[in-house]
Amino acid sequence: MPSVMSKLSDDLRTQALAYHRGNKPGKLEIQATKPLGNQHDLALAYSPGVAAACEAIVAEPSEAAELTARQNLVGVVTNGTAVLGLGNIGPLAAKPVMEGKAVLFKKFAGIDVFDIEIDATSIDRMVDVISALEPTFGGINLEDIKAPECFDVEARLKEKMKIPVFHDDQHGTAIIVAAAIQNALHLTGKKIEKVKIVTSGAGAAALACLNLLVTLGARRENIFVSDLEGVVYKGRDKLMDRWKDVYAQDTKARSLGDIIGDADVFLGVSAGGVLTAEMVKRMAKRPLIMALANPNPEIMPEEAVAARPDALICTGRSDYPNQVNNVLCFPYIFRGALDVGATTINEEMKRAAVEAIAALAREAPSDVAARAYDGEARTFGPGSLIPNPFDPRLILRIAPAVAKAAIKSGVATRPIVDFESYLSRLDRFVFRSGFIMKPLFTKAKADPRRVIYAEGEDERVLRAVQVIVEEGLARPALIGRPAVIETRLERYGLSIRPGKDFVLINPEDDPRYREFVNAYVEAAGRHGITPYAARTVVRTNATVIAALSVRLGLADAMICGLEGRYMAHLHNIRDVIGLAKGVREFAALSLVITGKGAYFLADTQVTPNPNADEIAEMAVQAAAHVRRFGLTPKIALLSHSNFGSYDSESARKMRLAAERLAVSHPDIEVDGEMHGDSALSAAEREKVFPHSRLKGEANVLIMPNLDAANIAYQMTKVLADALAVGPILVGAACPAHILTPSVTARGIINMTAIAVAEAQACS
Repeated sequence: MPSVMSKLSDDLRTQALAYHRGNKPGKLEIQATKPLGNQHDLALAYSPGVAAACEAIVAEPSEAAELTARQNLVGVVTNGTAVLGLGNIGPLAAKPVMEGKAVLFKKFAGIDVFDIEIDATSIDRMVDVISALEPTFGGINLEDIKAPECFDVEARLKEKMKIPVFHDDQHGTAIIVAAAIQNALHLTGKKIEKVKIVTSGAGAAALACLNLLVTLGARRENIFVSDLEGVVYKGRDKLMDRWKDVYAQDTKARSLGDIIGDADVFLGVSAGGVLTAEMVKRMAKRPLIMALANPNPEIMPEEAVAARPDALICTGRSDYPNQVNNVLCFPYIFRGALDVGATTINEEMKRAAVEAIAALAREAPSDVAARAYDGEARTFGPGSLIPNPFDPRLILRIAPAVAKAAIKSGVATRPIVDFESYLSRLDRFVFRSGFIMKPLFTKAKADPRRVIYAEGEDERVLRAVQVIVEEGLARPALIGRPAVIETRLERYGLSIRPGKDFVLINPEDDPRYREFVNAYVEAAGRHGITPYAARTVVRTNATVIAALSVRLGLADAMICGLEGRYMAHLHNIRDVIGLAKGVREFAALSLVITGKGAYFLADTQVTPNPNADEIAEMAVQAAAHVRRFGLTPKIALLSHSNFGSYDSESARKMRLAAERLAVSHPDIEVDGEMHGDSALSAAEREKVFPHSRLKGEANVLIMPNLDAANIAYQMTKVLADALAVGPILVGAACPAHILTPSVTARGIINMTAIAVAEAQACS
């Protein structure tokens, strides 16, 4: 314990203890997934209704996967005998670590966990206790059990149990190490069957790494192992066991220094400082040094680089590149295994995970991963052999690969038939907007349109356009300086290129400059824009250039707003593109995706105090957009008044808007004025006014003024942890959307799909 605790500053120790004590003690809680609001719910959840589920499982045990939480429940089990960096601290002190593991399962893969700390040290006792838990769990993750007991415990449990049993300290580490080695060899042009591998450490993790590397092609005769007693050689008796004996070499070498010469790979899973600079100098050309001891590596990266500038280096620390972090794989391996009802996690599944992780590291980094590195993207190379743990694509790559390997190798009890639907489900977990946005993505891909982005130099736009091009959502055009965009594409590791993947409009030197100026004078000449002013604006205002491109037919839709004030962008769009025929005013429709569903709020950005006609018009425009999402619009006109309970000016205008809509648009399901709870609960509405034209739950909420709409929107985002999409500008003559400076790359992608679908409807 002192080895880690002594490294903590007083400030960090205080913060960590406050973190664990705060709010509720610990890091976990259990929540019900079904309603328990009345006697009927209770009868279904427990007695007598629960008997039906029990009887169904008695008749067919596989029904447990559909009727209980078992198939999404993993047991994280430890006896606390080998807690990383802390040693044998016992099961009770290990509980915070296991709770932390549980949080990672939930956060990264949506898997529920019970952490189980057992007071058992003998192999027989551990096997008996853990195997008895099989009816509870869909899988078992063994954690922090010391070697060599952990080998026997896992092997016997895998024989005895018909659910996945995975010792993460062994296999999780091995999978990440193998992926890093694959990519290092890819960069250096070396072959795995020819490289010399030297290992410091012969515990559970080290031996699992070597075993997996052998299945990937490494040769045992090229693998040299050392531990506390020196080199593992044939005939050695001290500190030997049958797992270590596999790697015993017929050699006279007795120390790490004796075997390090000409090594292509050093794998350190031992203790700080055991690898010296002098040893590193004797390694082969472009060596890979994996110094994974924590918190002090076998050699510090800066010391290794000083000795060998050509070295590729991985550590177990988060403050250096290439961190070997098990969170890169264990949540997603279990996700894939659970989703097909795998009876084990076999070598084929582990190899599939290795390949998926290695391949992802070679892709352009995501915007989420870039933000995790303070905006500096790490492209594939010596400093980026392994994906970032926060890369949202990990689950999308690893879980399906593992599931397919389980099916192919015959250990899946519930094989996935429709992998496209499975990928969509995973995508919805990663991007909560996935389900509601799917119809628009499908429409956009079927007939991609030209979308121009005003802030083309912005990192978020560039990252979004990479995805847009890859998925075929649109035909993008960017406004920006060529040299700046080229430099940033290179810096962010993006493969898209101007002229090939997108059109580039250079505001400083575009051949259509005169055409743009003339069009701007024609559009805005009566709004104070003189020819002289137009010549300046067309060189400097990207929103105006984007709007002119749409007006002149060079683009079908535009997106702006990542910089500057919303109303300034709207002013330019009003001047150049204008309002749609018959529309009185623009409005902004904002989508919030909550745990209860998706809701559209208006007007969140434009009109401070709309009148009844503008409210009605806003509702009609919103209905058109909502239908593009594949939804039937159900519109509530909100007020402090509930069907006549107040007679204020605000209530009267909402009531009047509802009356006019009932006459002009009887096809739209809309009513008001009403309270928010009446809009969202048919039961509440029935109590107040049983004859409402609105049936069920409203999904479009029209507010009486800008204050109410924007406040409701901002509070919903925070209080409901809602994902925001938009704002969607309604009422423009052509698709034009103004985002906000806080938008992410994913938000730009979502808005692109909306703009393309709108452009399709306009043509």
